[in-house]
Amino acid sequence: MIKRRRTRQISIGRVKIGGSAPISVQSMTKTRTADVASTLAQIRSLEDAGCEIVRIALSDSDDAEAFKKIRKATDMPLVADIHFDYRLALKAVRYGVDGLRINPGNIGSSERVEEVVRAAKDADIPIRIGVNAGSLEKDILKRHGHTPWAMVESAMRRIEIFEGLDFRDIKVSLKASDVMSTVEAYRILSEKADYPLHIGITEAGTAFSGTVKSAAGLGILLSQGIGDTLRVSLTGTPEEEVRVGYAVLKALGIRKKGVNIISCPTCGRVKVDVVSLACEVERRLLHIDTPLDVAVMGCVVNGPGEAVQADVGLASGDGVGLIYRRGEVVKKVKEEDMVDELVAMVEDLVLSGYKKSEII
Repeated sequence: MIKRRRTRQISIGRVKIGGSAPISVQSMTKTRTADVASTLAQIRSLEDAGCEIVRIALSDSDDAEAFKKIRKATDMPLVADIHFDYRLALKAVRYGVDGLRINPGNIGSSERVEEVVRAAKDADIPIRIGVNAGSLEKDILKRHGHTPWAMVESAMRRIEIFEGLDFRDIKVSLKASDVMSTVEAYRILSEKADYPLHIGITEAGTAFSGTVKSAAGLGILLSQGIGDTLRVSLTGTPEEEVRVGYAVLKALGIRKKGVNIISCPTCGRVKVDVVSLACEVERRLLHIDTPLDVAVMGCVVNGPGEAVQADVGLASGDGVGLIYRRGEVVKKVKEEDMVDELVAMVEDLVLSGYKKSEII
């Protein structure tokens, strides 16, 4: 089991971050914040997908006033993402935000940062110091260039300011689009400070390339015990970000939520359409939160062994397959009935109250 680095603990609304709390999965709305109805609809969709914290961009006063309405309409933990205008952060605090994210490279003077910190302290809400490789302070860039050390120095500078104001309700992110620069920055900072870390690869790319880069970067960090909350940044739907986030955690055995599909890559021995079967089973089981292993196998080489070990499994033959439930063969089905029967078996197992304990 992976041994996590122990950090301070903070709270974003009802969600604990750091310490012994589970690594939380978050995302960000991609609607125009001023469009209250669309933003609320996306927040609800994210909650249904398992998102635990939602970040919302506040770009101007219209967004801030819309946030006031959004806050009243949902109890989802909300973080306001603020760039350039510190006054928007002050409004978000007044309107009941659960946390702030500010970028030290563009929020303004130290005096403005201090005003935001004092407001957060009075409201008892945390701040994420969000350092981005694309917006570092000029003097730091002059000394270090675009390097992991530059990101770390920027973060430490703000941490020292916050600590000087007796404010330690902090989490930190150090993001770049380059995977290894991001990983190295987090490694360095994890040895310098014990604040919880929000990890992710920023501007990672499309659903395909972004998933690959995010899985690589997050996998390295999490396997070394670094990270307390995460966001997968994709040029795509925020719900997909959440699914990928949980998939990474499941792959590392850190958190188990929902169905883990085990399926063969197919070869010349396969006599059923495993690709379509596996994709359709995965799609139809997205609503299942209970952690379960579901195997969709295509031939007699590894099929029976994987199906036996899964909670529910399918071992296919020539147009037919055997469905296993907790290691026992329970039904023989035709290819055209495989998906329906497998999904029904999973849903029945969940309704029976069967659960695996979650790993943290």
